[in-house]
Amino acid sequence: MTRFPLIAVDVGNARTKLGWFRGAGDDGLPEPAAMLRVDNAADGFDCLGPWLASVDAKAASWWIGSVNRPVATRLVDWLREHRPDDSVTLLAATDLPLRVALARPDMVGVDRLLDAVAANRLRASGRPAAVVDVGTAITVDLLAADGTFRGGAILPGIAMSARALHEFTDLLPLVDMTDLAAAPPPVGTSTDEAMQSGLFWGAVGAIRELVRQMTATLPSPPDARDHAAEPEIYLTGGAGPAVARLLGPTARHVPHLTLAGIALSAQSLKDL
Repeated sequence: MTRFPLIAVDVGNARTKLGWFRGAGDDGLPEPAAMLRVDNAADGFDCLGPWLASVDAKAASWWIGSVNRPVATRLVDWLREHRPDDSVTLLAATDLPLRVALARPDMVGVDRLLDAVAANRLRASGRPAAVVDVGTAITVDLLAADGTFRGGAILPGIAMSARALHEFTDLLPLVDMTDLAAAPPPVGTSTDEAMQSGLFWGAVGAIRELVRQMTATLPSPPDARDHAAEPEIYLTGGAGPAVARLLGPTARHVPHLTLAGIALSAQSLKDL
């Protein structure tokens, strides 16, 4: 039985995001009432104590989706020591309310599947969707018109690519790609600007082409004028807002997609 408040935890490669939910919600996506971001390079999770006190979380159930096993282990150890009465669940692919048309769903990053759970709550009935996470890595995944997860693509994230350009060349600097509130000019007039252009617009072009190629794998609609086969596009991750504006009217940035997927999955398990 899911106990509230519910704390959803998205353990990523670079940081851990936590969302405190009063409930999982009935319509649309649940929204966290409070959030905390923890740098995975920091030592321990002692910052959780003051945060939990600030939201008055005397007792809670923790639902964790993780793609970083060492950090998830540190978090569980902290909870066992400091919150022994709380329930803790590490989510796996088989726990999620999602059909996965792959031979090994357990080998898919659970963050991708959680994003798909949330996107299925948002997309129009009978409409396919592309789910894009622009984080440490960029993932582009396809949901069929019936909501089935069909798989997708993984490519280096923008910051990861920037670091690779710097580390594997002699003269190229390490450019800061953290501030992506607006797209950089396509024509750079300095080395830094040229790198920012290539990194950002290269990622946008890759996402756009992957969505196009994935859409082509879907069954063709009986009427060529029927736009129902065109996927809705949901983006999350740090660069999501800047990229979403460039992908057309069906693209929408959803900042808490993964955390919402965790909350929805917790609710589905409670209702079993």
